[in-house]
Amino acid sequence: MNLFLNECGIVCALGDNLADVRQRMFAGDSGVKPTMAWSAGRMLPAGDAAGVLQDAAALPLHARSRNNQLALAALAQIRPAVDAAIARFGAGRVGVVIGTSTSGIASTEAAVRAHAETGALPASFHYGQQEMGSVASLLADQLGVSGPAYVHSSACSSSAKAMASAARLIRMGLCDAVVTGGVDSLCGFTVAGFSALESVSAARCNPLSANRNGINIGEGAALFLMSAEASAVALCGWGESSDGHHMSAPDPEGGGARLAIGAALARAGIDASQVDYVNLHGTATVQNDAMESHVVHGLFGGAVAVSSTKPLTGHALGAAAAIEAALCWLAMQDDNPEGLLPPHVWDGERDPQLPGLNVVAPGAKLGRPLRYAVSNSFAFGGSNAALVLGRLQ
Repeated sequence: MNLFLNECGIVCALGDNLADVRQRMFAGDSGVKPTMAWSAGRMLPAGDAAGVLQDAAALPLHARSRNNQLALAALAQIRPAVDAAIARFGAGRVGVVIGTSTSGIASTEAAVRAHAETGALPASFHYGQQEMGSVASLLADQLGVSGPAYVHSSACSSSAKAMASAARLIRMGLCDAVVTGGVDSLCGFTVAGFSALESVSAARCNPLSANRNGINIGEGAALFLMSAEASAVALCGWGESSDGHHMSAPDPEGGGARLAIGAALARAGIDASQVDYVNLHGTATVQNDAMESHVVHGLFGGAVAVSSTKPLTGHALGAAAAIEAALCWLAMQDDNPEGLLPPHVWDGERDPQLPGLNVVAPGAKLGRPLRYAVSNSFAFGGSNAALVLGRLQ
């Protein structure tokens, strides 16, 4: 059974609609900008999601969070197609599977600050705002569906694993369609946490460079309507693995990453030579880039086009995999017949310790439609996932 990504909605640092995100992505126009909003007076680059969000006051108290606002902004873009699927299949045959890692922690941060000043939590706070399952429950309620609704939270692989789970629900016959993807919102907690690990760059991140020194944290949401009904782009394969190596560092040998990519290719029924483009996890940390570049070179060689899009969007953590899948989805649409590719924005100073990869320069194109793309996601705790997207029409 082929599973198709029929519709996509996205909001991220590049914009709050497909057209703007597409234009800025292909132009290599970064949405990562310096801000002190989440770093206690320290100026740091971050990928703040663009656009106007729905007023949180319109939501039930327990669902009032920026995370849910971002998810609703992405949902609004695909809502007509989702409503049509519900009418076609029935509310009990449509599911919701989302990846996230922050949920509404920013709401809790604001409540704790208020408590420190007044001695009481504000009336605007409800513990449910930070519950991981909040976004799936809200989307299911908003849509009026009664199929399976749940969240994956495995750090930076969360939304790739959510999309794999959505595919399994359809293949098992439990759903006919699933709203799936990921959402994460910027907050002080994550910026402080990555800063404590000395993993945050004071400049725009610089993947694969000899000068790379850390990530830029971002936010956003990307949601897909997945079903077996044919459309331009399919989720052809997925692979998941666990390193069991370290709480925050990847296995330097990349064993788990290699397993995940290999499983995704096998499930898609293709070999590495058929892949046109690899969207790297590409965090711009020293260890991740070293591991991933060796794995990608070993599996695909040095000719396949690669890029990390995190300098454009920031690292959106639990939403990163879905946002990066959405960027691949955009590049695979019929309005890109020359195969223009998402560019790799960096300083161009190659690390001599890394194998040579074919990084995509702004404006680079295949000269034909993009057929197969692999998108990698490697998370804390050794949670690895890879997706294969393909044009089957």
